[in-house]
Amino acid sequence: MLLYERLMADISRLIENGVLKPGEKIPSVRAICRQRRISQSTVLAAYHRLEDRALIEARPRSGYVVSAHWKHVPQEPRTARVSGATRAVDVTDLVFGILESTRNRAVVPLGSAFPSPELFPLPALARLLGSVARKLDPWITVADLPPGSWELRRQIVKRYLGFDVQLEVEDLVITSGAAEALNLCLQALTRPGDVVAVESPAFYGALQILQQHGVRALEIPTHPREGVDLRHLEAALGRHRIKACWFMTSFQNPLGCSMPEERKRLLVELLAPRNIPLIEDDVYAELYFGSRSPRPAKAFDRDGLVLHCGSFAKCLAPGYRIGWVAPGRFARAVARMKFVNSIASNIPAQEALAAYLAKGGYEFHLRRLRHALQSQQNRMLEAIAAYFPKDVRVTHPQGGYFLWLELPAAVDALALQKRAASLGISIAPGPLFSANRKFGNCIRLNYGHPWSPQIEEAVRTLGQLAHYAKTRR
Repeated sequence: MLLYERLMADISRLIENGVLKPGEKIPSVRAICRQRRISQSTVLAAYHRLEDRALIEARPRSGYVVSAHWKHVPQEPRTARVSGATRAVDVTDLVFGILESTRNRAVVPLGSAFPSPELFPLPALARLLGSVARKLDPWITVADLPPGSWELRRQIVKRYLGFDVQLEVEDLVITSGAAEALNLCLQALTRPGDVVAVESPAFYGALQILQQHGVRALEIPTHPREGVDLRHLEAALGRHRIKACWFMTSFQNPLGCSMPEERKRLLVELLAPRNIPLIEDDVYAELYFGSRSPRPAKAFDRDGLVLHCGSFAKCLAPGYRIGWVAPGRFARAVARMKFVNSIASNIPAQEALAAYLAKGGYEFHLRRLRHALQSQQNRMLEAIAAYFPKDVRVTHPQGGYFLWLELPAAVDALALQKRAASLGISIAPGPLFSANRKFGNCIRLNYGHPWSPQIEEAVRTLGQLAHYAKTRR
């Protein structure tokens, strides 16, 4: 166990055994540093993880106390077991068949992959887009060919400083959304039949891209709080010729888990001697709930092996289809593939986003967005605790906008999805997130829409359906 994990285990035991009671202060960060002779960052890592599990909470000017509600918070899901075999991917028909209903605005969008468009400054962006388009230099249509708008890349590089990543403008390639960035990375690194390590569960969009390119998936068990199991990954590296890893290291979809920074560093150090690239899908990086942004694995990359992908779709501009990749040593190959695949991304949209970032309103927007998402998560967790079977297990992410629920074993997620759809409620069933249709009793719920009586009623209905499915068996 790492030092912060030992501290977590010790405090958890004291809380669960009743030694530390609800509302009681736990030792201060400074006191633990002194008593255990460990660093402040180690103590904070443990305390932040205990907050994730809703065992403790921070009180202004009082430090950390035991949560008054910790016994009423559902446990987190268990880490999935995996077979250790590579698999051809075949998820596209299942994905399109289930997610078609999310297009209907009358459906409660708990299965959607997107937050509410009402949370974004779209009118302000539209005004900038119109202004930029009217003043656009005709020659910029040539200048902004891959790797993309110099000004937008400059603004993005400045934001990387907040994640402790040092880049140059030339290190970035602008893409048509994160999906294209990830696609280009996979094309640059693999050929049909190659093996790519992915999380289990994994984002179904990643599985679809693997399927499209004829790449085989090797699923790595992923902890609902800590992320990819590094011991299992290390063992898999010894058994398989893995050409690349494709992981979401922060606020992973669908679990919402984030690898602690120490584990991100260990991940990079595990892959570097083997010369194995890491495609880091980090589209939720700006949606953190704490006081500081989590550093990506890219922050620990010294060999250019981490291809870091981001997007504005989840944090600022859904529908504008602007993303990027910092491809490290693969920058030339990715830029060339971008030119071959789509020539260039939307040039007015690039310039409008650059103008918005330069105006300085982005941080204000992000603070409001994070606050809204955290509030909506709290409401949904409370509703799940009230309406679902008591043995449901739920993740407690510290960012993003997804919850992963492990329902009682008797509940069939695909059957639950069909019944919910007939009642005007969309959910994302677990089998969407696995190359071999695992997670048959799990669902992903989206809390990225403003809380309303309609959403609460939908969660209550889902809880009733889960109760009914459980008792029928």
